Amino acid sequence: MQNKTELDAAAYWAATLAQRPEEMAAFFAPDATVRWPNTNELFTAAEFIRANCEYPGRWEGEIERVEAMGPLLVTVVRVFDAPRTVSFHVTSFFRVEEGRIATLEEYWGDDGPPPAWRQALHLGRPIR
Repeated sequence: MQNKTELDAAAYWAATLAQRPEEMAAFFAPDATVRWPNTNELFTAAEFIRANCEYPGRWEGEIERVEAMGPLLVTVVRVFDAPRTVSFHVTSFFRVEEGRIATLEEYWGDDGPPPAWRQALHLGRPIR
């Protein structure tokens, strides 16, 4: 860990994507909570770690963006299943206290093409 308000995002995501519960647990404060608003779920750190590590499959990922603002850390990560047949983007908001995650709020979105109605309007262009 860095100073009291910093978190090593690369180390956190390496442990999380590799589904290593002991390493993940070291990043969380004892009373930390995790919110997944998309599915209306609130977890303790232990429940979140279990949900991540008991997911039936393996993950890979790439950190695309990290923004630190005092005790708030924001990451954007592209997450793939191991065969890379599906991918998601997850935006995570970490509140860090004493060098550990006090709260984490994550928003997951499926990657894919724009909906047909928007394609029909011929708006925008691919990012990459």
